[in-house]
Amino acid sequence: MTGSEILQITLLSLLVSGLAALLAFLTGLPTAVFLYLKDFPGKRLVISLVNTGMGLPPVVVGLFVAILFWRTGPLGFLHLMYTPAAMIIAQFIIAFPVIAGLSLAAFEQVDPELLLQAKALGASKIQTIWVLFRESKMGQIAAIIAAFGGVISEVGAVMMVGGNIKGYTRVLTTSIVQETRMGNFRSALILALILLSLSFAVNWFLTSLQQKGEKRWKGPNWK
Repeated sequence: MTGSEILQITLLSLLVSGLAALLAFLTGLPTAVFLYLKDFPGKRLVISLVNTGMGLPPVVVGLFVAILFWRTGPLGFLHLMYTPAAMIIAQFIIAFPVIAGLSLAAFEQVDPELLLQAKALGASKIQTIWVLFRESKMGQIAAIIAAFGGVISEVGAVMMVGGNIKGYTRVLTTSIVQETRMGNFRSALILALILLSLSFAVNWFLTSLQQKGEKRWKGPNWK
């Protein structure tokens, strides 16, 4: 395996998993806000479904996405099967309940008195939501860490909907499987080290943001 191939595989892995995690955050966070602030019939059922989705097996997600986008499936006319777009969709489905569930859990740790105080001081709904975001920032970063770490290390769903096509849909995890099957353990180890390094770098960056947020939250008397 050449250096250019490894670079292409690495960049595609970052693109697919990064976009999936970003889309999950942009949709999962508003979902968590809605579930936290609104009361409606069936709310407990929806929260239970979100929590169940946090442990959804990736191969099951891959199966349903494959059924949807297969040429005879309901969305087959989009011709997304065995494309990076299908991989992003599969990873988004995996990451979304993680972001929504952990963000909701973080919101529930916020002291309700803070929100009541904000409303009493004349805060608008948007300002109240901002207070909620600010007080739960560390939990939201933890949700992103968990979601990104889960999708970038996932292999079953992306293998099923991406097809592991060389130069097109092959990512780090599927490449590791492929190289191991072929007995190319040196290449597999190199790819594994790259995957571990990427996961560590992203998690280190997000954890640094989280720790800085904790220091600011604890104020000048923090030790």
